[in-house]
Amino acid sequence: MLHTPARDGTRLYYEEAGHGSAVVFVHEYAADYRTWEPQLRRFSRQYRCVTYSQRGYPPSDIPNDPDKYLQDLFRDDVIALMDALKIDKAHVVGHSMGAATALHVGIRYPQRCISVTAAGCGYGSSPDPKVVEESRAASRETGKMFAAESMEVAGTRYAAGPTRQAQKHKDPRGYAQFVKMLTEHSALGHSLTMLNLQAKRPTLYEMEAELKKFLPPLLIIVGDEDDWCLDASVYLRRTVPTAGLLVIPRSGHTITSEEPAAFNTAVAELFAASEAGRWMAHKPA
Repeated sequence: MLHTPARDGTRLYYEEAGHGSAVVFVHEYAADYRTWEPQLRRFSRQYRCVTYSQRGYPPSDIPNDPDKYLQDLFRDDVIALMDALKIDKAHVVGHSMGAATALHVGIRYPQRCISVTAAGCGYGSSPDPKVVEESRAASRETGKMFAAESMEVAGTRYAAGPTRQAQKHKDPRGYAQFVKMLTEHSALGHSLTMLNLQAKRPTLYEMEAELKKFLPPLLIIVGDEDDWCLDASVYLRRTVPTAGLLVIPRSGHTITSEEPAAFNTAVAELFAASEAGRWMAHKPA
């Protein structure tokens, strides 16, 4: 197993494949380093691809301290991994929870990003404080569920959420693999991640001033049946000056594996245009 220490000593498990410009993949709450296999098989032919399990997700360390699960630490884990692998700049590709982290990387460390992809981003974000608190309360309840139940019970229940139904019915085999991987995770890691990252991180609307100054090329991808994130993705597109938005029809939240061909095609265009300095060429100064 390959592990590298984060800045606070937490060990992160990673795998890499391919050569060329670097791509770092940051997974969602219900995933781990393995969820990016459709992307690694495509992009490792041309790029140096790195996938890792975030803190709280085996085979990475699972700290017991709730303060080890704050957004800034998840953000800095990406940079610590790049530093350990001697990667100066990378395309940072994030999904859901990982998309939020990718945005924070782009805000805090723009010089380390060739581009940023934010897929299925924005759960819990709303201009309405009541909606935000309802989302955070739901996250706290989910965190309590993972603390009280086995991973098999809690993971299966979580995977059955409304925004996962599109994949379940379009691709039962892929959905079964998604559920299996989820139930192999750590209940402690899931509980602490939900209670301390998901339920406490800033919403996109609270990040508006920073997002308006966002510098790296940004691609936003969302499924049109991902009701958690659809409005937030449109908001993100309207706020970030370097953003482009792709809405994939008849698709839910697990977009990277539900529609890998469409996802990979869009990301490949982002990579090429960013490296050529042409991502914003349709808007000449």
